[in-house]
Amino acid sequence: MKTRIIESLRSPLAVKLSIAIWFALLVHSQLQAQNVVTQWNDIAITQARASTAPGATSAGATSLYVAYVELAVYNSVVAIEGHFEPYEYTVPAAKGSSPDAAAVEAAYRMLLHLLPDRATALTAAYSLSMAAIPDGPSKTAGQSVGLFSANTLISLRAGDGLGVPWPYSYPSTPEPGVYIPTPGVTSLVTPWAGQMRPFTFNNPAQFLPDEPPPALRSREWAEDYNEVKLLGAVDSTVRTPAQTEIGLFWTDHTTTQYGRMLQLLAMQENMNLLDSSRLMAMSFTSLADAYIGCFNAKYHFSFWRPVTAIRNGDIDGNELTVADPAWTPLGVTPGHPEYPAAHACLTGSLANTLEQYFGTPRVHLTVSSAVTNTTHYFQNVHELEREIEGARIYAGFHYHHSLVQGFLLGHKVSQNVTAKYFGPERSHHKDEDR
Repeated sequence: MKTRIIESLRSPLAVKLSIAIWFALLVHSQLQAQNVVTQWNDIAITQARASTAPGATSAGATSLYVAYVELAVYNSVVAIEGHFEPYEYTVPAAKGSSPDAAAVEAAYRMLLHLLPDRATALTAAYSLSMAAIPDGPSKTAGQSVGLFSANTLISLRAGDGLGVPWPYSYPSTPEPGVYIPTPGVTSLVTPWAGQMRPFTFNNPAQFLPDEPPPALRSREWAEDYNEVKLLGAVDSTVRTPAQTEIGLFWTDHTTTQYGRMLQLLAMQENMNLLDSSRLMAMSFTSLADAYIGCFNAKYHFSFWRPVTAIRNGDIDGNELTVADPAWTPLGVTPGHPEYPAAHACLTGSLANTLEQYFGTPRVHLTVSSAVTNTTHYFQNVHELEREIEGARIYAGFHYHHSLVQGFLLGHKVSQNVTAKYFGPERSHHKDEDR
């Protein structure tokens, strides 16, 4: 047990910068290098979070909505620019079509379909974007490309399960190892997401963890239990101030945090429209499919959260777990089952995707948090993963084993995405086997 805690304490702390300085740097970068892809990625996230569409505001589920947008945008840009394989369908494009107009049109039409309650705000943003593109045949042709891409994807994804209610029940009182809603939870987060048809594979359970959570009578369970009990309590005397900041930092809205990170990354790398569209499509498709696979697993295993387990440690049959009825986590526990850890699923998928995109894990990343008003810098994707592993324990949300399995699931999803999609353009069609 002592070794496990010491290892957790070694999680690297990224450099911090005030949010005001970060924002000033971001604005400066935007003025110099922002394109319509990064612009509409931000619009998509902002409008999804303001929508009443099912799950659109949820920290991870927002990525589902953004994935549709980025795929429609990517296919419209690739139809005009070439160089990379389109996703699942081909879009006809007249020579000289404006890729900017195509990207804006595709994003706008997809968002209107997904978020009809945000039509007024979306139309205003669309008008501004289109006004910046010179009128003429190129613009008109580009708009046709974007419209075709969005409509084709809408048809392709019809009946995919987005937002379709799915029954899920839980005990009314604590039972050993079984999830029940935790304090502050009034409704469960997207149980339907785990039943959706993924974007890059057919069965949402394809990457279900090979093993269940640790047996409650096992030493492994006791180690996981006692680690989060010590490090994740709101009044922990073991967790350092730096670890507290890390735990709270990552309680920000996940899709928004990673959206900002990716937008800034595209600008830092001075990516053109094509490369930006590919980065966003690969990243958000991996995030969305990791979310689907993760939530399929969560509602399959229905494992209890630390706040439930620790307050009821006397019912798990393990003499090494002592109950603390007053135990409270550092953060407010999200409203869905524990195993595997969703943030690990998402971060694992994104980290692997970035490594594949750039051909190296040494990708410099800048992530800000509206919760702590600080910014963390990472020199490679593995540093990001290590910090997330510590953060979810410090916040009192997850057990070590759940994080390990979450990263594994995310990596598998991303490996599938990057092996089968978004590769260099080929003269022959991709195999139909998904």
